[in-house]
This record gives sequence, structure tokens and C-alpha cells, in this order.
Amino acid sequence: MLYYLFEILEKEYQLMGASLFQYISFRSAISFILALLLSTIFGKKIINYLRKKQIGDSSRELNLPGEKDKEGTPTMGGLIILLSTIIPILLFSDFKNIYIVILILSFIWLSLIGFIDDYIKVFKKRKSGIKSWLKIIGQTILGLFIGLAVYFHPGIEIKEDQDYNLYENVSTNKKSLKTTIPFIKNNELDYVKIFKISKNNYNWIFYVLVIVFIIIAVSNGSNLTDGLDGLAAGTSAIVVFVLGILAWVSGNIIFSDYLNIMYLPGIGEILVFVSALLGGLIGFLWYNTFPAQVFMGDTGSLSVGGIIAVIAILVRKELMLPILCGVFLIETLSVIIQVSFFKYTKRKYGIGKRIFLMSPIHHHFQKKGLSETKIVSRFWIVSILLAILTLITLKLR
Repeated sequence: MLYYLFEILEKEYQLMGASLFQYISFRSAISFILALLLSTIFGKKIINYLRKKQIGDSSRELNLPGEKDKEGTPTMGGLIILLSTIIPILLFSDFKNIYIVILILSFIWLSLIGFIDDYIKVFKKRKSGIKSWLKIIGQTILGLFIGLAVYFHPGIEIKEDQDYNLYENVSTNKKSLKTTIPFIKNNELDYVKIFKISKNNYNWIFYVLVIVFIIIAVSNGSNLTDGLDGLAAGTSAIVVFVLGILAWVSGNIIFSDYLNIMYLPGIGEILVFVSALLGGLIGFLWYNTFPAQVFMGDTGSLSVGGIIAVIAILVRKELMLPILCGVFLIETLSVIIQVSFFKYTKRKYGIGKRIFLMSPIHHHFQKKGLSETKIVSRFWIVSILLAILTLITLKLR
């Protein structure tokens, strides 16, 4: 809203300083600061409200250190992240930009799925929450929306090297399903060349299926990671920061040309959303670090993981998520390996055996006697290393 107000003030009244709001970097900085302030200042009020309404986490009796101390801690803290992100976006973003519209709708939809899950756990006293297949249906609907939007919406296009001259500014937009993948020629992969069927009539079906899988995988990976104070929020903040860098350079014709990566017209506006999300996550960490005063719940973990996947898809970096979101991947694989091995040994020997002391893997380290803060700190360090590796791969060809 303020974006359009200052646009009018600049054009009609030549108000000094109003032109600053036309710069993505300025609006991104303000969005970050406002989101950080909202989440830290009003976060406490939301926590007190959740505590007053007795919206607290219940112990799952996993025999973990400090388990009983966490019982009753307010959950649904993802509302803090949602509100502190959406408010700056409504104030400072350009709603004519299709990417912003997609991100707002996606974030609200994912938060709604997580909120329903938390509501059932807290008020219906059903610890399993919403049925897994209903979650997957909700995530699949979002995947269909994102995949179809990228494939069919005329405002989502790319410019390839041969399509524009950097200095003459002559270019032609083109619909494309190209994406970025490290360690191959030009770090680019075209989905069309993989799914080419009868004159490309059905390429969108296969592309949408890939998008659905990515959103479900990353969203649930984030959910599994949310098991220790500050782990999911801190790891997500690191990932979101890198995605902001990728969005900025992909939306800047100068930097994209210098780094030899695909230029995506209009994608730079995503930086405003990413900055607000980053500010919300860091502000939430103020209350979520050990000992946590609030948990994000599925309202936060599902929505943050899902929106990370959506941002990566729009920036055409979704195939780099296994590196960037390596912590989510490790957590997910630890559960898959543990469950699969247990079922296999039980079927073969009659007694189920385990590889890890407990899964997800952060609980394995807890069982080995490591303190919660040490585990979280080390996972953050691993996430930072993976983030740096992700950025380095842009120059590996």
C-alpha cells in the first residue's frame, strides 16, 4: 500500500525522498526491520495470549532430556512469523508483480494447513493432528497451483543469453522451464528436454508432478527438523537468506550477466518478501532459542518449509535444495532409514532393529548425551557450510 502511495507522491507532488520506495533494496531493508520489530515486540504479546488460552505443547514421553520442562510451552508460534511477514509485504511490496501474489497466497495456504493441524492437536487432544493424507492433499493443491502458474502464466518468463543485449537493452521474454542445477554444462537443465512427449502437449503434467514432490518434501523436512529449540527457525533463516541473494542476482540484469546465470524479469521483487520472512524468523528466534518460550508448531514449520520450496521454484533453483536444505534432507533421510530398517528386520528376523538411537537424527544425538544447545549450534554451522557451498556451485561449470 505504501509503495503505491509514495509512487503517487513522487509523480504528482515530487515529494523529496518518495523515490526511495521505488528501489527494491530500500523496501527490502525496511521490510526486514519492520518484520524484526513486529516479531520481537508483538511476539511477546502473542505468546502471552497463547499461554492465557492454554495453547501449550504436550509431552510425547520420548524419554529425552528436559522433556518435562517443555510441557505446557505455548505452541502455534508460527503465527508470529506469519503476521510479521505479511504486514511488511502488504505495506512495501508491488502487488502488480505476479511473484508476490503467488508467495502471499502460498504462505497463507500453508499456514492454514499447519494451523488446522495444531488446532486439532491442542483443542481436540489428538496428538497425531490432521491426518497425513489430508496434509499431502493440501500441499499437492499448492504444488498444482505453483506448477501451473509457472508453466502457463504470461508474467513468468526468462530471458536467455541470446535473447538480450546487456548494453543495448534489447530483449525478448520467453516462456521456459529451464532451471539451475550444479555440475552440468552452464548449470542449466530444461525440463522440456526430459519430459518431451508428443510435441510437448503434456510437458506441464510432468513438471507439475516434480513441483508437487518438491513442495511436499521440503515442507515435511522442515516439520521433522522442528524438534529442538531454535533448530528449524535458525536453519530456515540461513536458507532464506541465501534464497534472497539468489533472487536479487537473478532479478538484476548486470549481476546475472556477470555470474552467467539466467535473468528472470521481475523476480527481484521477491527480495522484499524474503527480507520480511527473514526478519520474522530472526525475531521469532528471540523467543524460540533455548529455553524456548514458544514453539512454532506446524503453523510455522510446515509453512516456512513450504514457502522455502516455493521461493526456490520461482527463482529456478529448486534442484539446488538438496544442498541448500541439506539439514532438512538429513533429518528426513534419518526417519526413512530408521523406519525402513526397522520394518525390514522385523519382517526378516521377527524383531525390529534400529540404526539410530532415535529419529529424526537430532534426537539420536540427544540420546548420546549431547546438550540441546550444542546440537542446534552444530546443525546451524552445517547449514551455513551448505549455504556457502550452494553459492559456490553457481560458478562451477
